[in-house]
Amino acid sequence: MVLYGYGSYETSIDPSFSVPRLSLLDRGVVFAVAHVRGGGELGRGWYEAGRLTSKRTTFTDFVACARHLVDTGWTAPDRLVAEGASAGGLLVGAVANLAPELFAGVLAGVPFVDALTSILDPSLPLTVVEWDEWGDPLHDPEVYEYMRSYSPYENVREGIDYPPILATTSLNDTRVLYVEPAKWVARLREAGAPALLKIEMEAGHGGVSGRYARWHEIAFEDAWVLDVLGRA
Repeated sequence: MVLYGYGSYETSIDPSFSVPRLSLLDRGVVFAVAHVRGGGELGRGWYEAGRLTSKRTTFTDFVACARHLVDTGWTAPDRLVAEGASAGGLLVGAVANLAPELFAGVLAGVPFVDALTSILDPSLPLTVVEWDEWGDPLHDPEVYEYMRSYSPYENVREGIDYPPILATTSLNDTRVLYVEPAKWVARLREAGAPALLKIEMEAGHGGVSGRYARWHEIAFEDAWVLDVLGRA
């Protein structure tokens, strides 16, 4: 099973058809979407309950979804991959620290994993407007400490049996700079985690341009997923 999550900006992740996902389905992989707080699937209150200094509920909701799927027999920890991109990359990065034992792998696309460092820098083009979503750690010590408590990079620890982790990013990404996943993967490796970094050299936050180029990129990710699930 691949469990996908996002959980930010009141964005609703509705189930949708995906041609390249058929490759996973044909190999017996179930695809599920976790509607965690911070998203908009259950209205404004659902979003408000997963932002600012309530952000950790986004991560604990995802863990709860994973545990439910295991407990009800849909999957098992050695057959479950967590996937998220951008703010969803922050989600799965945080989950890797919270409950690494629940997952066979973590796939993080253009992941916002050094959130505290970026949100502290108002010279970055998106930082100040992002304070409405995450809070302002530059001027509010409570927000600083809260973000530090969940930011994936800040919370990598030695002695944790991390699952295999794949982080993908793009050199020209101006929303989540490639240095974030690069720093994260370096720290994970220092902690003994089996982490892999893939950098697309001619793309931005949305990945490569062109349908076939995009499918080629997804094929790489799917091959990694199938490998960690033992379905390759």
